[in-house]
Amino acid sequence: MVEKSQWSSSISFIFAMIGAAVGLGNIWRFSYVLYSNGGGSFFIPYLIAIAIMGVPFLILEYGVGFSFKDSFSNIVRKVKPEFEIIAWILVLLVFVVVIYYMVILGWDLVYLLSSFTFNWGTDTASFFVNSVGGSSNLSSASFLLLPTTVCVLMLWIVLWFISHKNVDEGIGKVSKVLIPALFVIMGIIIVYALTLPGAGIGINTLLHPNWNALTDVNIWIAAFAQIIFSLSMGQAIAVTYASYLPENSKLIDNVLIVVFANSAFEICTAFGVFSILGYMSFTNGLSITELITEGTGLVFIVFPMIFNMMGIVGRILAPMLFLAILFAGITSALGFFEPMLSSTTVKLGWSRKKTATVLSIIGCAFSLLLTTGISSYIVGVIDSFVNEFGILLLIGVQCIIFAWFYGLERFIPILNERSSFSVGKTWNFVIKYLLPCALIVMWVIGIIKLFSTAAPFEIIVDLVIIIAVLVSAVVLTKIKPSEE
Repeated sequence: MVEKSQWSSSISFIFAMIGAAVGLGNIWRFSYVLYSNGGGSFFIPYLIAIAIMGVPFLILEYGVGFSFKDSFSNIVRKVKPEFEIIAWILVLLVFVVVIYYMVILGWDLVYLLSSFTFNWGTDTASFFVNSVGGSSNLSSASFLLLPTTVCVLMLWIVLWFISHKNVDEGIGKVSKVLIPALFVIMGIIIVYALTLPGAGIGINTLLHPNWNALTDVNIWIAAFAQIIFSLSMGQAIAVTYASYLPENSKLIDNVLIVVFANSAFEICTAFGVFSILGYMSFTNGLSITELITEGTGLVFIVFPMIFNMMGIVGRILAPMLFLAILFAGITSALGFFEPMLSSTTVKLGWSRKKTATVLSIIGCAFSLLLTTGISSYIVGVIDSFVNEFGILLLIGVQCIIFAWFYGLERFIPILNERSSFSVGKTWNFVIKYLLPCALIVMWVIGIIKLFSTAAPFEIIVDLVIIIAVLVSAVVLTKIKPSEE
């Protein structure tokens, strides 16, 4: 008999869901997406994407998890046994996300520790390549970047320690501490950034609207993609977390709280990021376009360079920023880990502690393989493939499974009964028709782009992931479920 987990209150659930949604992408991706997709005019497709994709799909996920109160693989098996393999493919892909996500967190931990001495020096790009993230030179795969290796190992121990406990004792308590701390730290950084000389230059550059961009289909795809990845949609996280909810939870209200918190965080963070870039442009006389980049380049190369210039203030802001990224990353990693943990625990009839231990050992072993001299390159390859090929397609498949094979009308009374808002025909239309069509179009465009630009090594990595996930999914599907 598998022990049923439950949140002690909706507050624990809300903090855990905000933690899962607010991650690295909110801090280092959104500002670049906003800037490079029409500036201020991007808010129009962004808000529309939230309204017709983010909120409706999360409502579905909350309804599914709350109604079945079971693991994701079991839920899909109950809808139609032949679909169980689809559930395992999804949770395995999300488990792959944990594996490389922990490596990125390892980079951040290296920088957090380095921020007290600024030992990244003046050549911040060389520090990242030589000590932390490596390069795309395949010959560098023969050695480990030891600072990253050690930090990844430490972080997996932390993830195991939190995850092996009951969800409320582990994820719930940690999220209730880390998420408020994250918002406070980022709030301080953003407020200070807005007072820097040149901050206005950065904000004007960020928000300068390009209204013609609204006629470009790629801008709309970028908005929808941002919402999918920013809210961790369709990755079985929301379904799994919602399955632990107590009775009388206001499901739709909780969705709106999480979506608002996530969007407010990434929009405010974008103002902070571009204020700091504006300061760098103002003080160095550099064009701000020379400084703008996304992801690891922004956080691990450009920002340390800016902190070097800031004197004593930089010594304070640098640890705060890397600590905030660590908090955001840990709560997101817990969310990515939970679907596989929950589904495996239920399937095999193991204790949560045993499953968390086994999965942590497996995940850590694969993460350590990604700490070689090509760390950042291979992480980028895996990230693009898993999200653009796998998870995006499976979000559309979930719409079809729950809307067409199970029936949305079964969820509507449960959703409306406990909420201040209600869903009906419009929500039914969005989930049943609009989202699957939009997601399939996005998937086709993404796949063409992904494989038309992929190098032979990248295609090999993609094929290895496909084979490993499919074989594992078949094996897990064929295992006879434990007695419930």
